[in-house]
Amino acid sequence: MKKIILAYSGGLDTSYCLKKLSTKNEVHAVNINTGGYTIEETNKIKEKAIRLGAYSFTSIDAVDSFYNRIIKYLVYGNVLRNNTYPLSVSSERTIQAMEIVNYAKQNNATHIAHGSTGAGNDQVRFDSIFQILAPEIKILTPIRDSKLTRENEIDFLNQSGIKISWEKAKYSINKGLWGTSVGGDETLTSDLKLPNSAYPGNLKSKTSKEITLTFKNGEICGLNGEKYDPVTCIELISKQCNDYCIGRDTHVGDSIIGIKGRVGFQAGGPMLIIKSHHLLEKHTLTKWQQFQKDQLSNFYGMHLHEGQYLDPVLRDIECFLQSSQKNVNGDVYVTLHPFRFELNGIKSKNDLMNNVFGTYGEINNKWSAEDAKGFIKIVSNQNKIHQYVNSK
Repeated sequence: MKKIILAYSGGLDTSYCLKKLSTKNEVHAVNINTGGYTIEETNKIKEKAIRLGAYSFTSIDAVDSFYNRIIKYLVYGNVLRNNTYPLSVSSERTIQAMEIVNYAKQNNATHIAHGSTGAGNDQVRFDSIFQILAPEIKILTPIRDSKLTRENEIDFLNQSGIKISWEKAKYSINKGLWGTSVGGDETLTSDLKLPNSAYPGNLKSKTSKEITLTFKNGEICGLNGEKYDPVTCIELISKQCNDYCIGRDTHVGDSIIGIKGRVGFQAGGPMLIIKSHHLLEKHTLTKWQQFQKDQLSNFYGMHLHEGQYLDPVLRDIECFLQSSQKNVNGDVYVTLHPFRFELNGIKSKNDLMNNVFGTYGEINNKWSAEDAKGFIKIVSNQNKIHQYVNSK
């Protein structure tokens, strides 16, 4: 009998895996909590796992690890995949895979199982980390190996006495600290949008509201004048954004395996934090700091998305990003509206928009008209030479 550690979320795919594998093996269901779950929801996942045949169930709290190892750097880098998606799922999978490996090693497991299909990104993220950190442990992927559809999984579970309706299971929903992703049905097409009913929650607040986000050394540390740890800030901001249904969108991107795909998401908190942080950086960083950060941050997000978190180059980039944040301090003023937010401005002791030197478009205090004319003459030299040489 194999001793299997199953990365278990309680969703359709991992429920199929648990029921299928537990008939002949000792399957330990392990849920890696990267945020978004209440105690009641975790207890329901446990009850479901035991009902499906799990030998044991364990929930591991990885929220702080998720923030400190990944989210912090996504904020530093203002990372949005294709300028749209805050890498909600891909960032989670990295932490979940590493936590599963650690648990499997500690419990002398012979196999690790996950519910990825053969047509998505998660198979690469899970398998690569498992192979790198635990090459001695074998990997089981029942859904990928059998090329199962969601309908196939539902039929199997229904035949096994586990009743699941297609209407409830047609969307694959992943909820975490850094947003909720929604995939299935409409996202499998190029022209249909997800209905509002597919997203978590409904519009609760219709009256606009002003809030203030506070950052210190690039990290979110306060809301409306109250100080909190970063994880609590993210949770509080996300809750307020969810009440306004802020952060709903559909991401279209290139998968690791070469095919394009769509995924819906609701990530109001992450989007608001990233955009607020970016605005504060525009005021507190130099032009070339911002330029270099954009290049490295885009690479960082791409590498993370591609399942290459363990590449040492990401540790190098993290050092750069950390160093860039020492002057990113201050408050960002925001207005929340139904389905959108508005960035109003910032206040920072490190604000480089300083009128001691001049006011853009109005007055110059630290240089003369002759200084300006000389600067323009010199800065134009390269193109003057090019024009002179090539216009003959």
